[in-house]
Amino acid sequence: MPHIKHRNQIADQHFESTHGRKSFWSAIVSIWLGTTMEYVDFALYGMAAGLVFSDVFFPEQTKIIALLSAFITYAVGFLARPVGAFVLGRLGDRVGRKKILVFTVALMGIATSGIGLLPTYASIGIWAPILLALLRICQGFGAGAELSGGAVMLAEYAPTRHRGLVASLIGVGSNSGTLLASIVWLLVLLLPHEQVISWGWRIPFLCSVLVAAFALFLRRSMDESPVFKTYQEKKTRELADLDKAENEPAKSTFGWKAFLVMLGLRIGENGPSYMAQGFLVGYTVNALGMNKSVPTTAVLIASILGFAVIPLSGWLSDRFGRRITYRVFCALLVIYGVPAFFLMESRDALVVGAVIVVGMCLGSLGIFGVQAAYGVELFGVGHRYSTMAIAKELGSILSGGTAPMVASALLAATGSWIPLAIYFMVTAGIGFITTFFAPETRGRDLTLIEDAI
Repeated sequence: MPHIKHRNQIADQHFESTHGRKSFWSAIVSIWLGTTMEYVDFALYGMAAGLVFSDVFFPEQTKIIALLSAFITYAVGFLARPVGAFVLGRLGDRVGRKKILVFTVALMGIATSGIGLLPTYASIGIWAPILLALLRICQGFGAGAELSGGAVMLAEYAPTRHRGLVASLIGVGSNSGTLLASIVWLLVLLLPHEQVISWGWRIPFLCSVLVAAFALFLRRSMDESPVFKTYQEKKTRELADLDKAENEPAKSTFGWKAFLVMLGLRIGENGPSYMAQGFLVGYTVNALGMNKSVPTTAVLIASILGFAVIPLSGWLSDRFGRRITYRVFCALLVIYGVPAFFLMESRDALVVGAVIVVGMCLGSLGIFGVQAAYGVELFGVGHRYSTMAIAKELGSILSGGTAPMVASALLAATGSWIPLAIYFMVTAGIGFITTFFAPETRGRDLTLIEDAI
């Protein structure tokens, strides 16, 4: 990799000023809280789907079918994410990252609180899961632009030599959300089962409004990223010079190669991630018949470890490169698949807990810490937000959002863990293979309008 003159890049110049450093730290805190909000939403629902929603919203079904129904509703939220990515991502490329990130955190906060206020199946029948699905669609629409927008904002603010580390902090936000959701659920599960089913499950969703309100306050005072401001200023100058020159202003064009690479990388991360932190929770309780505290405690431990694992993976990508670091994590996930599900059959609390912890540290924590900067660097500045968001959310549909549903269906059809392990390995394998078609992007100038490949 050739030596990079960091001071020649916009973010490095911006960081040298007092105002630049202040706005940099403000952006980190506001993005962290917003991403925390997003993952509180999805972690709360993922855990609720495995722990209580089968009883609350699908009480007339068998255990396995009720679990499948709960995860189908879970998947509905993911179907709305590419729509949100397309609509809000395009707006983010036109009007700026900040305005869209303010909107997304507000929308998700309202939707999550709404889930906590829903009547149950016992009260209004079939309308309960229908309303649940509608609120999941609202969550998904906002989330489709939230995570990618946050990653873009952090990477466009970050000093070049530390871009992988800084961008990985988007994962610290997601991890904070998972941790917060786990803590709240552990406290809720201290209640008697009858109280959890009747009203206790509402507490996590209603409490999330406090995080959303604080995140909204911080984002309203956040500055636009220096890279996007430079891009806007350049476009304004080019348009102003049209009367003096024959050339059209430079246009940012969509590239299929970078899009498909991002799609493959996302599948390799998102499928294993949601299997580890979503499906395995319900699998442990409903299929293995273990105590609900086992998976929730494991998720809690993994979330705590994530505060070290995530920035470490980002630092490793700054040190050794994005591509090789991503490839190693995907390879480890492929190796993990069969031993993980085999060991879970022991039904030993320590063994099962350790399997969930390792899976989350490799997938939803480690590999995600690399993906943030990698995804941003793949795309040109004028379509970065929208194209990255669409690729990531389509990847989520093809892997993450549907993974718990597909796994539940495989379990219901076969009653065996072997198809589950194969499915896990296939999704991770797609990410591994994709790295051989992906470029190395470490240190790339983010003001470039063309893609990296």
